[in-house]
Amino acid sequence: MFERLINIERMETAISLFGSFDENIKLIEQSFDVHIVIRGAELKIQGDVEQVMQAEKAVLSLLHLLQKGETLGEQNVRYVIAMVKEGSADSLKSMGSDCVCITAKGKPIKAKTLGQKKYVDAIREKTIVLGVGPAGTGKTYLAVAMAVSAFRAKEVERIILTRPAVEAGEKLGFLPGDLQQKVDPYLRPLYDALFDMLGAEQFQRYQERGNIEVAPLAYMRGRTLDDSFIILDEAQNTTPEQMKMFLTRLGFGSKIVVTGDITQIDLPDGKRSGLVDVIRILKNVEDIETIRFSEKDVVRHKLVQDIIKAYEKFEEGKKKK
Repeated sequence: MFERLINIERMETAISLFGSFDENIKLIEQSFDVHIVIRGAELKIQGDVEQVMQAEKAVLSLLHLLQKGETLGEQNVRYVIAMVKEGSADSLKSMGSDCVCITAKGKPIKAKTLGQKKYVDAIREKTIVLGVGPAGTGKTYLAVAMAVSAFRAKEVERIILTRPAVEAGEKLGFLPGDLQQKVDPYLRPLYDALFDMLGAEQFQRYQERGNIEVAPLAYMRGRTLDDSFIILDEAQNTTPEQMKMFLTRLGFGSKIVVTGDITQIDLPDGKRSGLVDVIRILKNVEDIETIRFSEKDVVRHKLVQDIIKAYEKFEEGKKKK
């Protein structure tokens, strides 16, 4: 039996690494089919050579994240294990240090996966970024965090968040209230992210002053948006005409982030998605970047990843038939 020893200098680091009731260590044991013995701050990994070497890489990567100030949970432990298994352990060295924004409750928001880090870096460097991928990958949340960060740093004067009010099952006419109340349910995820970053009271103040605007896509027509951070959410439900209209609102000193999931298009049959078109049309345009997320970038419950994989497998099977 092959074995490797890892010394952990500080007991607090060891406690964080092991997790509650050693749950992180048990997850590594199950994933790599190894046996891990803990004596004080010394960790011994036993098993087949290849499996032990992979488990060691996972442990060292998790220790690296802890040194960067990360808190370990099931999601990032599973992510590190997945990256080690696919041979991408070295790329994990860039993770963990970059704080995107501080929430109203003082919690730092950081990229939790390499896909998220690429997305955040692209938003910093490019004028227009298209974030495409499944639910739970943090596309909208991170975009709002970057918008709030830019606003706090006075890089922009306004944050504008918009999404198409596409009716998925319910007709707008049947919803109660005036037009704003009818479209508010469609905009709720954007409100939730802003409340998280700014707190409800500060959000209300900024909205009253016109520094923050949350509106359906139709309200964007005919405007030129200067010195603004503009986010278009659920962009898979735009038509090509709407997408062109939106992107040409870009003014001086502004930045645009477009997010969407091309597997969840709610447009009527026969209507093309503006997001699908724009990825192809603008792929070679300078200062525009498309970031594609996969199920590995999902930062929700593990079952969400499994559900996305199952649907992808089902769709591939349908195409083959």
